[in-house]
Amino acid sequence: MASEEQHGTRRHGEYKVPGGKLVVVDLDVRDGRLANVSLGGDFFLEPDEALLDINAALEGLPAETPFGEIAAAVHARLAPDAVLFGFSPEAVATAVRRALGKATGWGDHQWEIIPPTPLSTHMHVAMDEVLAEEVGTGHRNPTLRFWEWESPSVVIGSFQSLKNEVDPEGARRHGVTVVRRITGGGAMFMEHGNAITYSIYVPQSLVDGLSFADSYPFLDAWVMESLKKLGIQAWYVPLNDMATEQGKIGGAAQKRFSSGGMLHHVTMSYNIDADKMVEVLRIGKEKLSDKGTTSAKKRVDPLKRQTGLSREDIIATMMDTFTTRYGAVQAGISEEEMALAEEKVKEKFNTPEWLNRVP
Repeated sequence: MASEEQHGTRRHGEYKVPGGKLVVVDLDVRDGRLANVSLGGDFFLEPDEALLDINAALEGLPAETPFGEIAAAVHARLAPDAVLFGFSPEAVATAVRRALGKATGWGDHQWEIIPPTPLSTHMHVAMDEVLAEEVGTGHRNPTLRFWEWESPSVVIGSFQSLKNEVDPEGARRHGVTVVRRITGGGAMFMEHGNAITYSIYVPQSLVDGLSFADSYPFLDAWVMESLKKLGIQAWYVPLNDMATEQGKIGGAAQKRFSSGGMLHHVTMSYNIDADKMVEVLRIGKEKLSDKGTTSAKKRVDPLKRQTGLSREDIIATMMDTFTTRYGAVQAGISEEEMALAEEKVKEKFNTPEWLNRVP
């Protein structure tokens, strides 16, 4: 939450610490620096004088001070015996950044959802780059997009070796298209109906102040809520794996753009053909070599097995949760965005140079 009083330059920022307390900051900006800083909230703080120390630490800081430096200034000013309950210097920094319009919350944005839309694999990875850039430049609202598959595909991570990850003979035999995406992480084997993949395109202001590790569960809290509705208790295993008591169910990856946009996408296994997977992915053979095909199948059908529901029903629950939680509206991909993605496919994603950039 960030606002500016209409009758003056007073700025107001709030931040609710997950599982903690509310931190509120009111301040002015004079000659590019913070002034008349006043911290408040329903937190606990000992000794009382520490509140004045925090205000003093913030007073006079340049308005463009990065998050980490704001938190460090508060840390440095606090006495060794100061105890903060329900908040932290980092929480103070987030509230300050929100007051300055540098950080945002989910409620500060109008969210859109693009339902499962069939695209070629090359278009899917290109669309991720297009929509993240569009959100970063303000040409599109923050968006959640669900993928749908036209043909069997392998999507390898940005930094993976093509020859180490993909068995070319197996890929040819099963008609698999191999594409390299813009995010890191591991290879994914995809066919129509075998996985749930979604991308979230957000302004980086939404994760301002969060570490990379913390941003993953933060951006997927709605997914955990959706899975809980379906009877699955899931959590994040740092850095980027989703898991339940029965093992891994999915993986996430991110990329941040100079435009200010950010891509966060996730693939969760629904019902993957394990026999085909180990013929196409070399890493699949190695990981599963001591487990056998029967064990492999148990590893890659978690959502179907744990819910007993169709893939479509699971996606519908996820869309409903996101809509209810964030007030999202359904949207589509514009003709201009399709054209931009097609151009990126031609110039980048469907070129030998990109696919083989890590041979």
